[in-house]
Amino acid sequence: MILELVIFVLVIGALVVCVMTAEGARRYLATRPIPLVASAPISILKPLSGLDDGLEENLRSFFTQQYRNFEIVFAVRTASDVAIPIVEKLQREYPAVPARLIVTGEPPYPNAKVFSLDRMMRIAKHDLLVMSDSDVRVTPNMLATIAAEFQDPTVGIATCPYRAIAGSSPWSSLESIGMNTDFMGGILVARMLEGMKFAVGPTIVARRWAIDKIGGFGRLKDYLAEDFVLGKFAAEEGIGAILSSYVIEHRIGSQDFRKNAEHRLRWNRSTRRSRPMGYIGQLFTMPVPLALLLTAVSLTWVPLLAFTIAMRAVVAYIVAGKVLGARIVWWMLPLEDLLVFAFWVGGFFGNRITWRGRKYNLLPDGRFELIA
Repeated sequence: MILELVIFVLVIGALVVCVMTAEGARRYLATRPIPLVASAPISILKPLSGLDDGLEENLRSFFTQQYRNFEIVFAVRTASDVAIPIVEKLQREYPAVPARLIVTGEPPYPNAKVFSLDRMMRIAKHDLLVMSDSDVRVTPNMLATIAAEFQDPTVGIATCPYRAIAGSSPWSSLESIGMNTDFMGGILVARMLEGMKFAVGPTIVARRWAIDKIGGFGRLKDYLAEDFVLGKFAAEEGIGAILSSYVIEHRIGSQDFRKNAEHRLRWNRSTRRSRPMGYIGQLFTMPVPLALLLTAVSLTWVPLLAFTIAMRAVVAYIVAGKVLGARIVWWMLPLEDLLVFAFWVGGFFGNRITWRGRKYNLLPDGRFELIA
């Protein structure tokens, strides 16, 4: 039967991707740390908006960096932002750390984060820029690790892999499993096959000249997935990019189902617009749902389903456990696999998203526009 054959081929393809993911992880883990010789000055750019879970400790982890020469620049949209008292408190606690806070006003860009980054870069003193979201937490050696990697003058952009830390919500726990297995696994495969021709995630490091060479932040202002297109434009300009050896913590907080569903659909719809063929190819990162479909067609494939579940578990352990140092709640893994598949299908429908309380239309080329 044709349907059975098609699904079987998809399952085999997904199993091949599992093997490739394991090999990509092995190659990443084989990368040796680079010793720090020259401590280049660093500017940390922190766009803020509201009160994230654990915001004070997230920001504190940047104030306590064991690094000689760095500054932190914060940006909020309004002078009434509830994140401001936390920044001011940390400034008092760590007076030796140069830290500034600016109020940007309402952004003229569809992407408010890009507008904040643009404003912060203009006043930043240093050429090496660490652009990090407010829900990121790091260890004191983060800047030293980054600086060591950027001792190579050919490196212009770096993506920091991240370990998703869930809040108390079961929906955020499920999503963190997907981030720590599927998402990171896809990055490792792409890195192995073609190098880092993209940038993703809540912390990206770039040299100022690299941002200028791609046309500045103004070129990113209309894109929802500004991190991805930043790396894409850099690759087109021949700028060297790496996947950093430093793993950050991405504190995704607690969300109810509605907020979590909005977030997942936003991510899937924007990915479909940013890289449509890659989005279709994500089907090969879903071996268990495909094997379940095959078993539903014919129970003779139950042994293949069992093998697929075992392979999925092994690769999840390699990526999440070995690469990211993340803990996996194993009984949640198959549930997350089914949710990922459902939201992947849902991502093919609709072009509207909700982001920080505002509604946007996604355009065919990956840009987006505010719905008045």
